[in-house]
Amino acid sequence: MHYYKIFLISSPLGEFTYKSKKKLKLGTIVDVNVKKRELRGIVIFICQEPDFQTNEILNISEFYFSNKQMELAKFISIYYICSLGDAFGVMTPFMDEIPNDRSNPIVGQVWNDEGGIACQAEEDNSSSFLGLTQKSSLKLSKKQEDTLSFLKQHKISLLFGDTSSGKTEIYMKYFQDILATNKRSIFLMPEISLTPQMGIRLQEHFEDRVVMYHSKLTPKQKREALQKIRSGEAKIIAGPRSTLFLPIKNLGLIVVDEEHDDSYKSSSRPRYNARDLAIYMGKLHNIPVVLGSATPSLSSFVKFPYFRLKGGFFNSNREFMYEKSAECLSALILDSLKATLDKKEQSIVFIPTRANFKHLICNDCGHHYECVFCSIGMSIHNKSNALKCHYCNYTQALPQRCCSCGSDSLVSSRLGTAEAVKNLNEEFNDANIEQFDRDTITTTSKLKKALKRFNEKQTDILIGTQMLSKGHDYHGVTLAVVLGMDNMLNMSHYASREKALSSLLQIAGRSGRKKDAKVLVQSFNEGFFKTYLDNYEEFLEDEKEFRKELYPPYKKLCRVLFSHKNGAKARESMEIMREKLLIFKEIEVVGYGKCAIERISNKYRFEILLRADKSTKLIEAIMSSKDMLCEIDMDPIEFG
Repeated sequence: MHYYKIFLISSPLGEFTYKSKKKLKLGTIVDVNVKKRELRGIVIFICQEPDFQTNEILNISEFYFSNKQMELAKFISIYYICSLGDAFGVMTPFMDEIPNDRSNPIVGQVWNDEGGIACQAEEDNSSSFLGLTQKSSLKLSKKQEDTLSFLKQHKISLLFGDTSSGKTEIYMKYFQDILATNKRSIFLMPEISLTPQMGIRLQEHFEDRVVMYHSKLTPKQKREALQKIRSGEAKIIAGPRSTLFLPIKNLGLIVVDEEHDDSYKSSSRPRYNARDLAIYMGKLHNIPVVLGSATPSLSSFVKFPYFRLKGGFFNSNREFMYEKSAECLSALILDSLKATLDKKEQSIVFIPTRANFKHLICNDCGHHYECVFCSIGMSIHNKSNALKCHYCNYTQALPQRCCSCGSDSLVSSRLGTAEAVKNLNEEFNDANIEQFDRDTITTTSKLKKALKRFNEKQTDILIGTQMLSKGHDYHGVTLAVVLGMDNMLNMSHYASREKALSSLLQIAGRSGRKKDAKVLVQSFNEGFFKTYLDNYEEFLEDEKEFRKELYPPYKKLCRVLFSHKNGAKARESMEIMREKLLIFKEIEVVGYGKCAIERISNKYRFEILLRADKSTKLIEAIMSSKDMLCEIDMDPIEFG
C-alpha cells in the first residue's frame, strides 16, 4: 500500500492523506472521498504510513499537472498566500493518452515529503513541429526590425510603442521565429473583448496553428481547443489571463499585450496578476517574455529594459479640445457630434459608467437607493425597467415614488451609457447609435457583429465604457468624445494619475487612423493632460519621483480583507490580526477599518492595508498573523 499527501483542487483546505495499491506519479489527479462527497485532488508527494486510519483513493484519472505547473502553483500559493488547492484550481491539466501509464516523468521539479525537490526531469518534446510553413513571410520596417532585435536580446523586455506603431506585426514576426525553432508561444490579451479582431489577424497568417481560448467558448469549442493544445497542433495560444495556465509543452515565448491593463489582476482567490506570473513563468521555463503597451505601467517601465517605438503607420493628426464642464452631454459635444454626422463620419463616446445612471436619489428627502445586500448605489436599467446592483446582481423594479417620503421627485447623478444612447437618439433621430458595454455585448458573437457594423459604417456613433479602448481597430473615427476623466483622476488611488492619462491616450488612439480627428475631453484638468499627452515617457519619469518611498514599484503593498455576515465578527478578526502585525517592525500598517464599500452580498467588509520594502517581509508577517476569516490581496490594484 502506498500513501500520498493530496490537496483538493479549488479548495482552501490543507493537505489530506490517502492510500492506494497503485504507485502514482506526483501531479496525478485523483478522485477521493471527503465526508461522503467525491472530490478531485492532486497527488503532491509520497509519505510514510500515518498513525491514523486513511481512506483509499477512489479513482485515478488520466489527467495530471506537470512539474512546471506544480512549481507555478507552489509560487502562487506562497506569494499570493492561498492554499495549493486554490492555486491548482486556476490551471488546466495535461492528459495521458493511455490513462495511468505515463512512460515519461512529468517536467520540472516536484516535492518530497519534506517539501524539498524530489526529482528533476527533462521536458517531453515529443510533439512534432516539422513541416510547418507560414502562409506568408512577415516584412518589418527597419524600425520594427531594430525593435525585434532588442526584444530578442533580453529575457524580459518592454515594448513601449505608440498606438498604431506596429506592435502586433512585431509580435507576429517573433511568433514566426519561435515557431521555426520548434517552440510554441502564449499571447496574452487583457480581456476577451480583444480577441475577435486579433484572432482574425493571427489566423490569417498562421491559419489553424492558432487557438483562441477563453471563457465564452462553447463546451464543444473548449474540448476541440484543448485537444489541439494538448496534442501540440496549436503553436500559438492566445487569450486572456487564464491562457497562462493551459497544458502547453515546448513553450518558447510569452507575449503580454496591453501589459498595463488591470484586467490581468484576478479579483477572486487566488488574487494573482497574470502579467507578473508570466514573468515568473519566463524564468521557470527559461524563455523570453515580452510586455507591450502604448501606456506601460510605471512598474514595468522601472523594472525592465524597454524599446521606445514612436509614431504610427497613419499620417493623420489628432487635435485635442477641452471643455470645462461636469460630466454631461453638453452643447459643445452635441454640436461636435452633429458636425461629424453631417460629414458622414463616425464618432465614439467614452463614458465610464454603464447603464443609465449610477445612483437614484429622492430630490425631496435625499433618500439614496442602495442594494439591500451591498452598501452601494444601484444602477438604473431602463430597458428592463429595473434597478440593478453591479456587485451582486440583485435586481428590483424601478420605483415611481420615493419609498421613504412618497415623493415622485426621483433624480439621478452621473451619466451612463444607456442614458447617453437614449438622449442622443432623441437629439439625432436619423443617426444609428449603438451602446458598447458589458450590458449589451454579452457574447463574442455580439462583439464581432457590433464591430463589423461599425467598421462597415452602419453605425454612426458608438457609446461605450472601457471596452472602447481595448485595442479594437476603428477605421473611420474622426471624433472621440471622452467624459469622466476628472472622476478617474480624483480617485483615492496612488495610481489615479497613471490610470486617467493611460485611459485618455488609449481612447484617443482609437481615432484618427485614416483621417484627421478631434478628441473632445470634458475636464477641469486641462493643464495636467496637455503636459503629458504627447510625452507619456516624461509622465512616467515624473511619476517615479511622486511614488518613491511610498508606493509601488518602490514599495510593496498588501490588502488584507475580512468579510462576514456578522459585522462584529469581521471587525474583531481584523483587530486581532492588526495587533499581531504590529509586532513586525519591517512592515507598516498604513490603515485599517471598514472597506469603502462596507457590505457586499450581505457580508460586512473590513480591511488592513500593509506596506513594506520587500514582499518576503509581508508574507512572513501575514503567515505568522493570519486569521481564518482573512483573504489576502498581494499587490492590490483596487481599494474600493
